[in-house]
Formats: sequence, C-alpha cells, structure tokens
Amino acid sequence: MEDPSSKEEISRVLKVLEALRQASHDLQAHPIPRTADSNSPAIKALLELQTESDTILSKDPHLSTLSQHLTSLRTLVDTRQKSRGYSLRNFLTRRVSTHSISRVAGSIESEIQAWIDRESIENLTTLLKGTVKNEDELVSLLTQFENRLSQGFNRELQDLILKSKILLLLEKIICDPNCSKRIREQCAFVVAALIRFNKDVFVGQMLMGPLIHALVSMASWKSMEVLCTLIKLIKSPLVDEIESNGEIPKIISFLDYKDLELRVLTMDCILEIGYFGRKEAIEAMLKEGLIKKLVDLQRSELGGDLIDMGRFDGKETANGNSAEDKIERRESREKRFLEIHPFASCVARFAVQLEVGEGLRQREKRAFKQEILKRVRDASVSDAEAATIVAEVLWGSSP
Repeated sequence: MEDPSSKEEISRVLKVLEALRQASHDLQAHPIPRTADSNSPAIKALLELQTESDTILSKDPHLSTLSQHLTSLRTLVDTRQKSRGYSLRNFLTRRVSTHSISRVAGSIESEIQAWIDRESIENLTTLLKGTVKNEDELVSLLTQFENRLSQGFNRELQDLILKSKILLLLEKIICDPNCSKRIREQCAFVVAALIRFNKDVFVGQMLMGPLIHALVSMASWKSMEVLCTLIKLIKSPLVDEIESNGEIPKIISFLDYKDLELRVLTMDCILEIGYFGRKEAIEAMLKEGLIKKLVDLQRSELGGDLIDMGRFDGKETANGNSAEDKIERRESREKRFLEIHPFASCVARFAVQLEVGEGLRQREKRAFKQEILKRVRDASVSDAEAATIVAEVLWGSSP
C-alpha cells in the first residue's frame, strides 16, 4: 500500500510543477514585457515559484535539468533587466535575451511535462497491476491518460509507454470478464487512443482477436464506439479479423437490442465494416439478414428517408443561391435530421459505403448492389416502400 505521506508529497510537487508549466506556457506566448522597466506576469510567477521549488527539485534527480533551466532563466532575466538603455547594444541584448527566455521557457515546460508523464504512467501502472480498490480513482487516471494521448505524438512519452508495458496490462483487463465493465470500457478507450497516437508501433503489440472478442462480448455502446474507432484506424485488416473470428453475427444482433445508443453505434460500426470489408465480411452480414433489419429500422419512428431533401435545391439555385450553398444547406439539413432519426435511409447509406469503399472489387460492388436491391424488395411491406428505398439506393450509388 502506498505511503499516504508520499502521496501527499507527490501531490504537492505536482501542484508546484503545474504552476511552473502554466507560467512557462504563458511566457512563450508573451515573452516581451509591456513596459521596459518591468517583467511580464509570467516571468514574475516563474521567479517566485523558483524559490518555492528549489527544495522540491533538489530531492528528485529527474528534475535536475529543470533546476538548471530555471537558473538559466533567472540569469537571462537579469541580463535583460540590465539592458534598459536606448543604445544599439542594449537593444540587441534585449532582443537576444527575449528570444533566449522564450526558448528556455519552452524547455522548462517540456521537462515538467516529461516528469508529469513519468509519474502518471507509473501511478497508473501500479494501479493496473494490483487489485482495484478505488474504481473512481482508476477511471480518472485512465481518462487523464487518454486525454494526454489525444494531444498528439510525443517521442519521450512513447518511450515511457513502451518501457512501462502498460499496453499489456490494459489488454489483460479488457479481456477479463470478471473485471468491472466500467474499467474495461475505459481501458478500451485508452487502447484506441494509443493506436491513434502511433498506429505503426502499437497495433503490432496487440492480440487483435481477443481484443475484438472482448469488445463485442461487452455488448455496450462504449465498446462498440471503440470497435468503430479501431476499424477506422486499422481498416481492412481489422475487419478481416472480425470476420474470421466469427464476430459479425453478434454485431448484427445488436440492432435488435432495446438500448438505442448501442443500436446507433452498431449502425456506425456496420457502415465502417461495409466501407473497409472484403467480400467475405459483406457476405457474412447479408447472411445474418442485415438488409431486412435495416429496412425494419428505416420503417420505424427513428427511420425515414433523406431522398426528399433535395427536391427544392433546384428552386433555391434558380433564386440566385450558388450550388455550393445548396450543398452546404442540404448537408446541414441531413445532419439535423439524422440526429433525430439515426436510422433514416440506413439501407442506402450502407449501399453507398459498399459502393465507395476500399474493400471490394468493382464487379463485387455491382453484384452486392443487385443483391441488396433484391433483398429490399423481399423485406418491404409494400410496393411504395420498396420503390422509395430502391430509388435511394440507386440515387445514392454510382451507375
């Protein structure tokens, strides 16, 4: 069990370093003081914090470089303060000092971020290895880590992640059905963030089969959101894995669940599979009666069709509106309509994904288009319904 006093010390250090980082960030944005005889608020804050942080920095060898940067900053500030005159030499000295101050401030911010990253990963790894005693604390740390990854690639952060082997811990928890579903879902979001952070490095370290099975087995909208994200990132190879592991029937079955969020995210996932899936994946979806399910959903209160939204575009163009404005307005109307009717024109949307997607050959696209049209006619309850959906499929796809 972690020593409470040690935890308090880390919290105190973190508070000081966060203040230093913010001041450094502000200094990079505003390195020049408003008046010649004063320092900027950011510099004043950094110099005041340096005194407070001297004791803290001396205790941690990882912060020795930061201590040196703070000392350099004070020297640069003193140099600039001594060059307040209007001579050419003083002017050049101030310019050089200001540039150097901004550069050192950037180094200070980087060093602080590296320390925070190191502590965060170490704390998270420790919690993931042990028995979960405080679920809220672990979820909070996982969320903070996910947010950090979303800030973009950083080589030092990647090195810390690889050394910690945190990906293996996350994978183990996700695949453990006895673990809290809330924690498993949040771990899944972190895995997706890691792959987005650097797909080339982290995809190869994951066993995709067990991960996909765990996500589908959770049967929640959050797990489907992660799966949808992974399909977008990894594309056809992940869809191949989904199909070869026999997960498609389970995914299609989620369209019958009562949970609306799960059904909506499942629809998104199906559209992505349609875009990236090869022949075998599309055949597996059709075999599970996908088209009939989509027709039923389109017929429901949450369905409808988008085909009528373009009827007044010609009139708008005639009234002097440009074609670009017409397209923008139509897309805006469709977006608002889909927010209320998430299954509107879902058959045509699926057909279009196949048509424009990356997984099928041209002859396969033509064959599946005809198969979809046939299944639409079989699933429709009236000729009018069939005609509307068929028109949408033909209108939405290329000839």
